[in-house]
Amino acid sequence: MFLRFFLYFCIEFLNTRIMKKDKGFWMGIILIAFFSVLAYLVASIQAVKALALSPLIIGIIIGMLFANTIGKKMPKEWMPGLKFCTKQILRTGIVLYGFRLTLNDVIAIGLPAIVVDCIIIAGTIFLGIWLGKLLKMDADTAIMTATGSAICGAAAVLGAEPVVKCESHKTAVAVSTVVIFGIIAMFLYPIMYRTGLLSGLDNQQVAIYTGSTLHEVANVAGAGNAMDPSDALGIAGTATITKMIRVILLAPVLIIMAFCLKKPSANGEKTKITIPWFAFGFIAIILVTTFLQGVMPEAAFKTYLFGGASWMGILDTFLLTMAMTALGADTTIEKFRQAGAGPFYLATLLFVWLLIGGYLLAKYLVPVLA
Repeated sequence: MFLRFFLYFCIEFLNTRIMKKDKGFWMGIILIAFFSVLAYLVASIQAVKALALSPLIIGIIIGMLFANTIGKKMPKEWMPGLKFCTKQILRTGIVLYGFRLTLNDVIAIGLPAIVVDCIIIAGTIFLGIWLGKLLKMDADTAIMTATGSAICGAAAVLGAEPVVKCESHKTAVAVSTVVIFGIIAMFLYPIMYRTGLLSGLDNQQVAIYTGSTLHEVANVAGAGNAMDPSDALGIAGTATITKMIRVILLAPVLIIMAFCLKKPSANGEKTKITIPWFAFGFIAIILVTTFLQGVMPEAAFKTYLFGGASWMGILDTFLLTMAMTALGADTTIEKFRQAGAGPFYLATLLFVWLLIGGYLLAKYLVPVLA
């Protein structure tokens, strides 16, 4: 009975929301899908792998190259397909991202990582908003940049976009800043570790410092592997788990943002709160993954369901790549000029805060909580 109802719902959804779309809509989606496949192929090149550039980042670069060249001649009828990728496909990708996480990750690392992550996230977002005002920046761009720096880079910016409801080029600007500084940090942290600049921290503190302050999951994986290739010291594994806790916190942060960012309407009345339902879906998937981990055979769990290398992880990465590519395809140099240098100044200041503030938290707070 339930299965029949579910199939009926899916068919009706396709008929009313998807199949009735015109040819231009589908051409827009096909274009973005083609660029996303290209992004995967570029990301598989060894030189690109060495830089830990994911298909998501390659996708937005390809999209921006398209937007500033032949994209200017793209038929306007294709734009609804691009918008579909930046909205519905994006939210689906964020929800499916939950298949990379379980609550056991949080339990495994304990209180120190959770507390440091919470302080880093709250501190970075509030600092970003305050600094954005000092720099006289656009408020939406400041929030998006701060969110990306605070939680999980490009994925966090994409997650915040439907809540903040900013223009596509502002999202692209925010993504660009966190990508740049994430890559810098990925190379800088191992250098600091090898040269003894982190000698004041033990292995657990180094791991929590790395996982709580680097921007992207890929940045943490790259830096952790460079410092502890075999994970014999526990740095790489603990850093990744610490980072995953930050990713889990994306959902409650988006829900809080939805309440804080509600604005009065033109006549002075309060508007309805836009609830980011996809954030609840993200949490629900994490709970489902946690349950299935205990009932599924481990091999099947990791092959089909859990982690970035599973079939579900590959699907999720492709959907997020499509969303990033579509954002890039709607971003031109002129829009970057309109944003000004403010976002990069802000990202630089937030990077300094993560570098120094994160170190102090790891050095003095972690031993107290351990």
